[in-house]
Amino acid sequence: MSAAEQGRHISLMDTTLRDGEQTQGVSFSVNEKVNIARALLQSLKVDRIEVASAGVSEGEKQAVAQIIQWAVAEGFVDRVEVLGFVDYKRSVDWIVSAGGKVINLLAKGSEKHCREQLGKDLASHVEDIARTIEYAKDQGLQVNMYLEDWSSGYRDSKEYVFGLVSGTQELGIEHYLLPDTLGLMSPREVHESLTEMLQTYPDLQFDFHPHNDYGLATANIMAAVNAGVNTVHCTINCLGERAGNASLAEVAVVLKGKLGLQLSIDESRIGVVSRMVENFSGKWIAANTPIVGADVFTQTAGIHADGDLKADLYVSNLGPERFARKRIYALGKMSGKASLINNLEELGISLSTEDQAKVLKRIVELGDSKHVITSEDLPFIIADVMESRGYHHITLLNCYINTGLDVESTASIRVSIGNEEYQGSGSGNGGFAAFFDAIEKILAQKDFVMPALMDYEVHIPRGGDSNALTECIISWEGQNQDFKTRGVDSNQVLAAVKATLRMINLRLHAQS
Repeated sequence: MSAAEQGRHISLMDTTLRDGEQTQGVSFSVNEKVNIARALLQSLKVDRIEVASAGVSEGEKQAVAQIIQWAVAEGFVDRVEVLGFVDYKRSVDWIVSAGGKVINLLAKGSEKHCREQLGKDLASHVEDIARTIEYAKDQGLQVNMYLEDWSSGYRDSKEYVFGLVSGTQELGIEHYLLPDTLGLMSPREVHESLTEMLQTYPDLQFDFHPHNDYGLATANIMAAVNAGVNTVHCTINCLGERAGNASLAEVAVVLKGKLGLQLSIDESRIGVVSRMVENFSGKWIAANTPIVGADVFTQTAGIHADGDLKADLYVSNLGPERFARKRIYALGKMSGKASLINNLEELGISLSTEDQAKVLKRIVELGDSKHVITSEDLPFIIADVMESRGYHHITLLNCYINTGLDVESTASIRVSIGNEEYQGSGSGNGGFAAFFDAIEKILAQKDFVMPALMDYEVHIPRGGDSNALTECIISWEGQNQDFKTRGVDSNQVLAAVKATLRMINLRLHAQS
């Protein structure tokens, strides 16, 4: 079957709440599990979810029960699945008592596992499976069956795998779930093995369940789908044991964008659900993670921004709008005029060509100092540049400020005034007070009297983080009226220092 067949639908089974919870250090609370389940089925609209393993704990049963209760009310109960074991009544009773309707039975998919872990041969294992399935069906459960370590089993003992499927195909199993448990397979191996499985058993439904140990999970899903498999398994943010499972975001986008297949999910909700799982799991994804990473729709190079501004030259079908996100043009040392213009348009700000050049020069200077600059910082930079008159009667050459807990702050500074250099030190109740004391002592030598400080304001961009630019606006007492000066820096004290130096330059210029 060709993957490009028009109208073909691929189902996604998300196992974040079961297999994803095997990620080291991840344990969802009952409330977190319920909310993730609701987000997956109701918001993201995945086709099926696997939420737990039977018999793990009472807390796990409580979570399953609450998920099932919600799913019954919303009509999703047949899409909520629980892993169970070939243990006759134990797993079945656990799932039934929680209200579950679907068991994913974990059978041994390799002869080695069957022999070494269970101490059984294929015939006795099939007998145990048949007994468990018969009981499950008597209790009203739908049955799917995992062939644990199927990939190794297929490689090492293909006859065992076919014997297991042949020995159980009349038991009423809805889906055979084929996991690459250790993430061993390549796309070629996936395609060849699944093609043979499908040709041998054309009337059975096979799911493919990959792991990402070689970084091939998404590619292997493409191979499985090209072989004819119509249901694949994944997790949010690639959660799972070791290197994790296949990322739902990557799988969904690749199947739709590269193979032209139909999916049920709402792409615009991928980012929201990703962040929810990120917060609940405590496993933070990298900024360059495909689709959901913070930076994946950010253009940094000025040449790319220029191309987009002129003709959308660097825009592809993998656009941020598909995922309810926006394209961002980063500001920093690699920024060009187009990067600035794109950000100005987003903020609704208009600047002359001359002023754009001044602002861009300041952005590059800040970026060269390794400052992270965001669009929220831009109004501060613009205000700071526009206020600057270019007076340099006094220049700060060096500034060292020392501050600590329950100790007086000290400052040591060196400045040039005209053609002369001056050094001074000061102390005070805080870093800025120490600087003010030092600069006041130096300027006293030039008969310069510092005006009284009337007000001191500090602004941080809305949503700014710890390295956001800080704007400090200081109001000074003037002879006829009060006036204000502004300083911008990622360091709050240095922002105030810059505002003070601007005031001094203005006063020295007026006196010259």
